[in-house]
Amino acid sequence: MRIGIMADSHDNIPMIKQACELFNAHKVRMVFHAGDYIAPFSLNPLNQILHCDYRGVFGNNDGERIGLERIAGGRVHPSPAEFAIEKWRILVAHELPAPEATAVDNTYRLVVYGHTHLPEVKRVGETLVVNPGECGGWLFGRCTVAIAHLDTLEAEIIEL
Repeated sequence: MRIGIMADSHDNIPMIKQACELFNAHKVRMVFHAGDYIAPFSLNPLNQILHCDYRGVFGNNDGERIGLERIAGGRVHPSPAEFAIEKWRILVAHELPAPEATAVDNTYRLVVYGHTHLPEVKRVGETLVVNPGECGGWLFGRCTVAIAHLDTLEAEIIEL
């Protein structure tokens, strides 16, 4: 099962649209966003372009939470948040100081985090830990997302 992962989009609508189109092309079953959407309008591409559902968490820069909640229709939650897809549990957080420690007991199949703007993929036991980097590209200049394969515990970072 393929899962799309993004974070730190920071209102970069053209890159958010590209990410949605990429996820559609890869036929992902779900998209997780690890926060820092910024303005509520930045959720419009997820609502209008994605061919699958999405869930996410608030980031430290998401100030207009009421507007984000309204446009997301209950899909964006306080960080961290747990989700389930079929038989797998997934943890999504914005800031996660020790992602490997969160994964060490194999409670989750997938641990997703953002905030650092740096892409990272690690396998810890039977848990895949993924930071997709920054979709917005404002901090380091690389607009990246990730696609995770829950069946094989693999993920790839993709530059938009």
